[in-house]
Amino acid sequence: MTLNEVWEHVQALWGFVLISPPGGQAITVGQVVLTLLLLVVGYFASQLVGVLVVRRLSRTELRPDTVQTLKRVAFLTALVLLFLLALQILGIPISAFAFAVGAIAVGIGLGAQNIINNYISGWILLSERPIRIDDFIEFDNWQGLVEHIGHRSTRIRRTDGVHLVVPNSHLLEHTVINWALIDQEVRGIVRVGVVYGSPIRRVSELVLQAVTEHPKVKREPGPSVVFEDFGDSALIFDAYFWCVVTGDKMLREIRGDIRLRIADLFEEEGIVVAFPQRDVHLDTPAPLEVRVVPEP
Repeated sequence: MTLNEVWEHVQALWGFVLISPPGGQAITVGQVVLTLLLLVVGYFASQLVGVLVVRRLSRTELRPDTVQTLKRVAFLTALVLLFLLALQILGIPISAFAFAVGAIAVGIGLGAQNIINNYISGWILLSERPIRIDDFIEFDNWQGLVEHIGHRSTRIRRTDGVHLVVPNSHLLEHTVINWALIDQEVRGIVRVGVVYGSPIRRVSELVLQAVTEHPKVKREPGPSVVFEDFGDSALIFDAYFWCVVTGDKMLREIRGDIRLRIADLFEEEGIVVAFPQRDVHLDTPAPLEVRVVPEP
């Protein structure tokens, strides 16, 4: 068989009609092969476009969640254009899919309600941005950092290092505490009790000094100290301050540093931190006799 004969057989196979609908354009083997190649190459090209978008926008000042949204939009736009081009190659009008798309939509809506709900919730999270990548949140008694907002679920890294995969709809339907929704300013409080008889005004000055000296405490609004109460066993003082933190761990570290400084200042002044005490009164008709029994 000569090369020309092989080429003629290839052309004949390429032009072989698979489907010839009445009143429509015939679909050949060549069109199907081109469409399949287009879909495969186009899919990987769409993924590449998303990667290039992320790489390019990561060098700007855009937040990671905004970059993720733009990547998703670019990927889906490329897929839609790819699908339309495939229909054009096959010569199939979009109107021919109207009934089929409606039937598929009804079937998917009945059988995959949760998946669709989570998918739509993912777009709502990326558009309304109640939570964003790198936000520290509290959810269902857990605390963690948002690492990724996907199509169906959101990945959260807990403070103990364990990862949570939470369906997107759960984050919209339940209360979520976002430490960085508007800003990262958080008010902290440190409570300390001193024994009765301590110099109250001096104690207040020392507590305020300890809070003010911390480098992460904001100067505006400035910290304040309140003589809160005459407690059962102590004089109670509360120190209020504002600081910029990225999570609960940092706030606890700041409070710990302030307590250490308060302890040092109190030790220098001879002020004693109170501990629980109780006075016991015995109502007896006669004095009690106390005997000390020596050890054998």
